[in-house]
Amino acid sequence: MNELHKKDITYLVHPQTNLALHERQGPAVLARGEGVYVEDDQGKRYIEGVSGLWCTALGYSEERLIEAAVRQLRTLPYGQTFAHRSNAPTIELAEKLVQMAPVPMSKALFQSSGSEANDTAIKLAWYYHHAQGKPGKRKIIGRQRGYHGTGLATASVTGLPHMHEEFNLPFDWVLHVDCPHYYRFGRPGESEAQFTERMIGNVEALIEKEGADNIAAFFAEPIMGVGGVVVPPSDYFPRLNVLLERHDILLIADEVICGFGRTGQLWGSQTVGMRPDILTSAKALSSAYLPISATLMTESIYQAMVQQSERLGIFGHGYTYGGHPVCAAVALEALKIYEERDIAGQARAKGDYLASRLEPLREHPLVGDIRGAGLLMGIELVRDKSTKAQFEPSQGVAKQVVDIAEAHGLLIRPIAGDTIAIAPPLIIEEAQLDEIVTTLSLALDRVATGLEAA
Repeated sequence: MNELHKKDITYLVHPQTNLALHERQGPAVLARGEGVYVEDDQGKRYIEGVSGLWCTALGYSEERLIEAAVRQLRTLPYGQTFAHRSNAPTIELAEKLVQMAPVPMSKALFQSSGSEANDTAIKLAWYYHHAQGKPGKRKIIGRQRGYHGTGLATASVTGLPHMHEEFNLPFDWVLHVDCPHYYRFGRPGESEAQFTERMIGNVEALIEKEGADNIAAFFAEPIMGVGGVVVPPSDYFPRLNVLLERHDILLIADEVICGFGRTGQLWGSQTVGMRPDILTSAKALSSAYLPISATLMTESIYQAMVQQSERLGIFGHGYTYGGHPVCAAVALEALKIYEERDIAGQARAKGDYLASRLEPLREHPLVGDIRGAGLLMGIELVRDKSTKAQFEPSQGVAKQVVDIAEAHGLLIRPIAGDTIAIAPPLIIEEAQLDEIVTTLSLALDRVATGLEAA
């Protein structure tokens, strides 16, 4: 352990980390990146198999993004959007996002992170219903295994227990419904259509129990990321759209992971048939080169905001770095690249190739399911393929696979339910996808051998 590693342990707190374990083993320190590869401070190179945190869609050396940041830093390095102030990159980015939205949207509101964008979406849902004379509509429905951020509100809506424990969460205005994960939660003999019927029926039952007049919004990722790369049944969102519209409950699409081509369409909402009233994005919005997020809203929601701000004298919300001109300039350049190079189409084609290469792994004794869309894939590991029985969490089987893969130059990620996430930069080539599958296969074999020996 070198001096930099020791300083890390001494001074830095790492999110989503076992802190006691970190004190014993120290960090992996990345020093540089190029394309789909990163290199640590010891000179070892890795394929970045999850795009950092699902975000470096254009890889680590896109000169156009670097140049966009430098140009803007030399022109206007900071500008705020409070009280009628604005700047050209932020205006142009808002226009571009509204024009490219998956359903008609009216305005964009900027923040610095996905958590902030989702927190803003909750506030806008409340603000809207107040303007409609329905202040009682304040409850938010999330889903088990859903992930929406780490703020107090967004962590509450998140449906992962470790995000709640010892934090006095979730808040009492948050409700949770089933995770639409047919492989894991479908009942014996239940068809996918019957499963969808049950999922939608449970949402409707919850609405009836709580009262539609008390529910503001339903929060959902098009395809769940951290919760296990859960792809909903094809009819799930189309039916949910109708149900929520009938009860005047807003649908908020959390596109923080899925947006900008990850699922093979420009938006995950297009992949799964969502019609959101509010849409949030971050991560690939700037290919993670600078922190920025956006919350898009329909015209009806915006007009309600106008009405409320006129009545109150101000729209009392905002962030110091929301609409930062340098971040906006980089994001705007990223959107141009996505469009010019048809990055979503590339992700769709490469995703089909990756799926075909992963398909033989279904026969592996540890693999229960392989699922995903575009370049967002999950491999769920099981103890028994016939019963889908899971390993004990204490065994850390997915973590074992990930650790072996890392030792062989591949960074992938264990997520909920002993699932391994693969979500490389969207610029990846087929040869590099082959390398990912080869290394993953080796790691699975090594872990399977170790489990047999035990």
